Amino acid sequence: MVLTGVTREMQENATPAKAPTYGAAAMRPRFVLWRKNMSELFDKSIRTLELPAVLKMLSEQTNSAESREKALSMVPQTDVDDVRRLQDETDAARAMIGLKGSPAFSGIKPVAESLYRADHGGALNTRELLDIAGVLRCARRVRDYFNDDGEKSAIDYLFFALRGNRFLEEKIFTAILEEDVIADNASPALADIRRHIRAAASKGRQILQKIISSQSYSKVLQEAIITQRDGRFVVPVKAEFRGSMPGLVHDVSSSGATIFVEPMGVVQANNELKELEAKEKKEIERILRALSAEAAGCHNDILSDYDMLVRLDLIFARGQLSYKMNATRPEIRRNGSICLRHARHPLLDTGKAVPITIELGQKFDTLVITGPNTGGKTVSLKTLGLLTLMAQCGLHIPADDRSAVSVFDRVLADIGDEQSIEQSLSTFSAHMVNIVRILEEADGHSLILFDELGAGTDPVEGAALAIAIIQHVRERGGRVAATTHYAELKTFAMTTQGVENASCEFDVETLRPTYKLLIGIPGKSNAFAISQRLGLDPAVIETAKAQMDSESIRFEDVLTQLEEKRQRLERDQTEAERLRSQREADARRAHEFREQMERAKENARTRGEAEARRIVREARAQADAIFEELARLRKEQEKNASWQNVNDARAAIRGKLNQMEEELHFEEEKEPIPAPSRPIREGDLVELGGTRKQAVVTAVNGEKLQLLAGNMKLTVKAGEVRLIEDAETLAKREAKKRAAATVRLAGARAAVNELDIRGLMTDEADLQVERFIDNAVVGKLNVVTIIHGKGTGALRKAVHQQLRRHPSVKSFRLGRYGEGEDGVTVVELRQ
Repeated sequence: MVLTGVTREMQENATPAKAPTYGAAAMRPRFVLWRKNMSELFDKSIRTLELPAVLKMLSEQTNSAESREKALSMVPQTDVDDVRRLQDETDAARAMIGLKGSPAFSGIKPVAESLYRADHGGALNTRELLDIAGVLRCARRVRDYFNDDGEKSAIDYLFFALRGNRFLEEKIFTAILEEDVIADNASPALADIRRHIRAAASKGRQILQKIISSQSYSKVLQEAIITQRDGRFVVPVKAEFRGSMPGLVHDVSSSGATIFVEPMGVVQANNELKELEAKEKKEIERILRALSAEAAGCHNDILSDYDMLVRLDLIFARGQLSYKMNATRPEIRRNGSICLRHARHPLLDTGKAVPITIELGQKFDTLVITGPNTGGKTVSLKTLGLLTLMAQCGLHIPADDRSAVSVFDRVLADIGDEQSIEQSLSTFSAHMVNIVRILEEADGHSLILFDELGAGTDPVEGAALAIAIIQHVRERGGRVAATTHYAELKTFAMTTQGVENASCEFDVETLRPTYKLLIGIPGKSNAFAISQRLGLDPAVIETAKAQMDSESIRFEDVLTQLEEKRQRLERDQTEAERLRSQREADARRAHEFREQMERAKENARTRGEAEARRIVREARAQADAIFEELARLRKEQEKNASWQNVNDARAAIRGKLNQMEEELHFEEEKEPIPAPSRPIREGDLVELGGTRKQAVVTAVNGEKLQLLAGNMKLTVKAGEVRLIEDAETLAKREAKKRAAATVRLAGARAAVNELDIRGLMTDEADLQVERFIDNAVVGKLNVVTIIHGKGTGALRKAVHQQLRRHPSVKSFRLGRYGEGEDGVTVVELRQ
């Protein structure tokens, strides 16, 4: 039985006291200092590039409060080795998640303050003890999740550092079932006390039950029920019958009509119950103190487990986010170069975001991005900065493989409208305040991002100022990416070494941006085309064009021609790629069809061989029956001395064997007859189409050939035979002739006692050996020899397997010295 044994008073007495901070609280100052080491401008740029929004996505993948706080507090690392270590950890977590899912991190609660108080002799309440047991259980489960037999990873040491304490974990969970429930078996003393409490309560209730059931008290009682007041059992008595129920009054109803009386017969039982409840409370306090002392004895291990679990929780959160964003690990570089392949902004809808490919710092140190408004210039700039910051935080980035990011000491951005009425700053002034601070901090380890550089003032002065700012940052060694509408900056990029143009493509026909970033091509604002498309009077547009100087018009015309050529080349490339893909698909289908035909032919051959084996089995069964008949005839011969019957039987047996041999032939799928590599000449060996019969060419008469197949002469067309040219086939032919000559029977004379099967294939040798043994048995031979040669031993192994199955073979052995040794097998036959 389980009883509630933890009172509110006990919980309040165990409230944590003021203690030094551990765990998350101890880590907080370090994160604050970490951010203090960053410049205010760098911190502002991080917010501008929306890294906190990505970190919020990361925090949603965590399970504990401290790991969630750590995720939100992450800042980019500036040491290459630290960044690579973080990337290694994320790699390891993602690989483990892919193999067996993420470990369960439920139950990670802060326990540092509780352990501190327990270590100083304080008693913990049930909630605190359950939190400690939860940490121990989580550590054990996460340690069990880890398989140290697998491939080594960058986070193995964190799993190995988990200690756990199953004994203490189970002791706490066994004693404390819920926050306000202590189990009876928490201690033998508590179990005994509760047994006496149940007995005392039962005794008091029995006395009260007799009172409320008695007819003599029916008029005295307001209701026939038992209730409690101040923890003691009482009955409701009518006020006018107060003197009829001797006992202690504990309460009066609000109307005064009912008084709650503890009958004198129950007072002793209730007093005993109160004493037992006091003992129960004291025993529970002792149990909690004992469990607290045990936890204090392991406080260093528990705190270490807690810290390892928080770190692992954050690492696996990075792995989960990598899967969620379909991200990859970038190459981490030191040289200030960036290469993002099909990169996607992580905060945009993945179904609508257009991937961009952007480079900086390798062939050029400055990138000037131009194009119309809403074309994607700012998004490209933010994607470049945000993915760099994500990589330096140890996060995978949403880009294709072979993307690379360098580690910068600071990423400084001037993006967006910084106009401030309170500070009396115009758009231009606000931007210039940021730019001044950027120029002060820029150095060779900085990535600088300018959006609409030089905008908000006179175009001529703004363009000149923009060029001067870019030149200043380049002189200090920084990497620069800037967006602009100024034609002067396009010209600057085209004529300056180390500066490259880029543009965001815009479809004038649909008045919609394609959001594709094109490196090496300056963009157009397309103001005239867009205005005309929207319905502006052509006369107004022509007047506007007349206001432009001739150099600007020629420059825009050049850009237009370049764009048209680029689009034509892109269409041609797309078509060429389509044709190449189609050609590869056709070749793949042809290859698959060829493989399918080969499999079909092989299946047909396999079916034919299976049918042949079935016929052989039937032939052997019939041969066994014939041998039995032969034995019967032999006995009859011995009785009658009639050789004529024996000869007739032999002839009949030989005829049946020949008939069975003919049944072994099966038709194969006809194969196409290839054209001969040279003209067929007299003496060539050919194979008849649709059969496996071979013949020798005796004469050539134009397209007709005269053939000799055994003793049979044939005349066929040259296209009906296949020329056999390889020496191996000729050797097999000679071997077959030797084997056939060896086993040739001469009328009814006795069979030869030696068979040479060297050079034959195993299936051909099987038939020859079968026929040889059958003829030897008919010829009453007791011992025969099969010559198979030494070679690889495959033919000898096949012969021995056949001899083990043959019913006429009594025993067999390899040849001895002088007999041929391992190259022959000597067989003893049954008679």
